[in-house]
Amino acid sequence: MLIEWRLDTAGVREILKGDEVRSLIDGLAGQVVDNVKSLVPAGTEIEMRPYTTDRGAATVVVKDPQAMAWQAQNGILTRAAGSAGLEVKATDQ
Repeated sequence: MLIEWRLDTAGVREILKGDEVRSLIDGLAGQVVDNVKSLVPAGTEIEMRPYTTDRGAATVVVKDPQAMAWQAQNGILTRAAGSAGLEVKATDQ
């Protein structure tokens, strides 16, 4: 029988900022980069930028003036993330 349960927030924070999560996030972001490459013209520069907040994170940047139009028309980043098994949700702004 469970008497008391406490979440070890410091331990969770340590895991989320750790090397294993960093490796997982970087790998998924790399998959998104590869998926985007298949959706844009050859030679388009795509960059993965890892960073850390309260956990490991990364952004994928399509460095082309038409990238916003490609996303709006064809959802290149949304489709690339979905193909990597990631769920994309709209946020309230």
